[in-house]
Amino acid sequence: MKKSFLTCILFVFIGNSAFMQASSQNDGKIVFNNDDVVFRQIDEHTWVGSGNQMFQESLYLVEGNDKAILIDAGTNIKNLDKIVASITDKPVTLVATHVHPDHTGPSINCFPEIWINPGDTVLIPSLMGNYRGAVNYLYDGEILNLGGRQLEVVFSPGHTPGSTTFIDKTAGYGFSGDSFGSSLLLLTVDFSTFITTCEKISAIMEAEKINYLYPGHYNNYNEETLVKLKDMVSLSRSVLSGDINGFPNPDDTFGLRLAVDGDGYRIIYNENAVK
Repeated sequence: MKKSFLTCILFVFIGNSAFMQASSQNDGKIVFNNDDVVFRQIDEHTWVGSGNQMFQESLYLVEGNDKAILIDAGTNIKNLDKIVASITDKPVTLVATHVHPDHTGPSINCFPEIWINPGDTVLIPSLMGNYRGAVNYLYDGEILNLGGRQLEVVFSPGHTPGSTTFIDKTAGYGFSGDSFGSSLLLLTVDFSTFITTCEKISAIMEAEKINYLYPGHYNNYNEETLVKLKDMVSLSRSVLSGDINGFPNPDDTFGLRLAVDGDGYRIIYNENAVK
């Protein structure tokens, strides 16, 4: 399974030339840099870490007055807990946007516990089975209070059954992992579920004036926007209605044998997604 996953990710991101061209252009202030990861400042109390093993896999450190949250742990960043402690002096809790090895790789063993959406429990044996800590579960709508700062947990299935978005309503942004794919979505649930996710997150973005969502492979230019989410709903509806037909995915690993393009995006999926 892991080999298939890595092969599929390789195909997807090699195909995204814009991503590859921009991948080193994140220009925030560097606060930590070694061979495994570069952490840059997003704002005074928020940082993005960029790994170097899975196409700049991203992890986010979000700090409040009392606590900090680390969103995802990258692929294999040695001593990640110590790195994070060099950036913030607040106690850090690890949460995950989803269970895939470029977000919950061996680095998670730097932390005694991890919090995930229970929808991704099915992926733990094959993709996170060597974790030595405690696995805890988030719930939809939960508020993570960091002291003077809050993150809302919003379940956003599509990329995986347990994909999750974390939204900072006060700051006007959130963190979506691979929920919307940064223009190339690997869809492992059905299109109807994904449409519901896009509409759910879009409604929150409109009501709360959320400007964008930081993705799981951030390159400084590919934030997820409300326009993009609405375009992906339109594309998904066209697939379900038969107005757009999928074409064979050149790399059918991970069980995703079909692809569809539209509005500048590509969704890769399998036959069971159309129902």
